[in-house]
Amino acid sequence: MNRIDRSIEKYKQLFGDGVPATHVTDPDFQDILSHFIFGEIFYQGELNDKERELITLVVLATNQTLPQLTAHVSAALSVGLTPVEIKEAVYQCAPYIGFPKTLNAIDKVNEVFKAKEIVLPIESQKTVNEQNRSQKGLATQVEIFGDVIKKMQKNAPSNQTHIQEYLSAFYFGDFYTRSGLDLQTRELLTLCIVSALGGAEGQVKAHVQGNLNVGNAKEQLIDAITHCLPYMGFPRTLNTLACINEISPEN
Repeated sequence: MNRIDRSIEKYKQLFGDGVPATHVTDPDFQDILSHFIFGEIFYQGELNDKERELITLVVLATNQTLPQLTAHVSAALSVGLTPVEIKEAVYQCAPYIGFPKTLNAIDKVNEVFKAKEIVLPIESQKTVNEQNRSQKGLATQVEIFGDVIKKMQKNAPSNQTHIQEYLSAFYFGDFYTRSGLDLQTRELLTLCIVSALGGAEGQVKAHVQGNLNVGNAKEQLIDAITHCLPYMGFPRTLNTLACINEISPEN
């Protein structure tokens, strides 16, 4: 099957029989887009369609490309992702892109869920409470990054210790500890989010190492960033690939 036939098949699987509005006004551009994304990118590497749609959702949320996000929420359901998995992927964006942008994305997710008569709110995935969120968050940080985290907390200037506490309790305690997505998936999505932000190479490198530490192989990281390419462009993709190769050099 050639890439054009693959793109037609994949598009139908994701979105049904509809024709993109762009195909009426800009058919050449839509063909370039469809043939590349759905005929090449979706078939590059070993990610399954559920993983690809989770990645797509978080990058679109990060970019605030909300019309496309809406379409891909439906696509995510079509490939078998659960409402919980979709919501958790979007929630995972909050520490990186902030609450307002995450709320914008949640609003679009909820629009699709309501249209499909998915009952809201969906079941809670919370696993921590006010007494243990910081402790559980720190434990997750250490699981991903090692004991260097404790050294960072110990060595933080006194006027910045609150940031380290927020990292443990809020960033990792409130989000990473949630059920619905496993740690490997959350860390892979985080790499895609910080890559799509642009200008966050320090965090990209940290999360490349974090991914390797939790068992995501280098090839899996390359597959994930390749899937981000049509949504975040070549400059940010190449920057992330450079970070991956710096942390995990080719033999």
